[in-house]
Amino acid sequence: MEEDDYYAFLSNNTFDESYSYETFLRFKRIFLVCMYLFACIFGVTGNSLVIIILVFYKKVKMLTDIFLVSLAIADFSFLCTLPFWAYSAAEEWIFYTLPCKIILGFYTLNLYGSMLTLTSITIDRYFVIVQATKTRISQHKRKFWGIVVCILIWIISLLLALPQFIFSTEEKLDKKICFANYSSKFMELFTETIQMTLGFFCPMLIMITCYSIIVKTLLSAKGFHKHKSLQIIFAIIVTFILTQMPYNLLKLIRASDRNIMLSYRFQYALIITEAIAYFHGCLNPLLYVFIGVKFRKNLAKVLKNNCCVKHQVTRQWQTNDENVSKSDTATNNAEETSMVPL
Repeated sequence: MEEDDYYAFLSNNTFDESYSYETFLRFKRIFLVCMYLFACIFGVTGNSLVIIILVFYKKVKMLTDIFLVSLAIADFSFLCTLPFWAYSAAEEWIFYTLPCKIILGFYTLNLYGSMLTLTSITIDRYFVIVQATKTRISQHKRKFWGIVVCILIWIISLLLALPQFIFSTEEKLDKKICFANYSSKFMELFTETIQMTLGFFCPMLIMITCYSIIVKTLLSAKGFHKHKSLQIIFAIIVTFILTQMPYNLLKLIRASDRNIMLSYRFQYALIITEAIAYFHGCLNPLLYVFIGVKFRKNLAKVLKNNCCVKHQVTRQWQTNDENVSKSDTATNNAEETSMVPL
């Protein structure tokens, strides 16, 4: 986590005299604890509902369902590591070296697993919509290859996270911290460059390229419910860029010039953008609720079965969803026309 990397860097450097050390510590302690716990509570709850609905209600019938289950599991697992970092931010790291390696490695593993799964959903939507007439694959084969892709995603994510599993350690500086203590500055720069390139910039480039082509295809299609599909495209790509871009750009700047860590403004910016980036795991379930018609139907069933809402609210959701579904009958295949068929 960034505040621990900050302590590690300051152990061998002198900070800007104009910087208020106590003010920074107080801000970091309050802000990070609140943000981590908020993201954990709402993200774990939301992604748990996604997993329950997709596995037990939809029965994972389509390829996109496989990717969404993988995405929800990655987000869920990633968010479950945040309480450890919240305690570390408030006090210090008390969980020893081996848990440090496991938790930091697991945190990185699921972070990139989430990124790459989202990219796979984008590529799948590209072939389903843009290459619909050229690509004719049975649903059974699509599900099989979806499972294969998910396995490859987790293997790649594990490779990207290996440096955290290997180099992470507990160390006593101003306080006990858990951070990745690389063998050399070159190793650190090389690792962060590879992780950011394969884990963020390449996925972002693929998403922007694919969705740009998808938008062009949908705008030129006849009899297609453009507004709903474009709304989903816009929500997915804007959410991804707005939450991930600032943090990864700052990480790239830090990797190229470590002395910038001596700037208190940079430290504030790094911590704030890091917290925003972690909210991506919470926002995916919200996108499904507000945009996914089928997801809302199944969520209504879950709430109804558990007596969590009044029957009037459930019937209202179902009525609204039925009206939206009727407007989409211009297409023959729901899998080929819905950007996120939930």
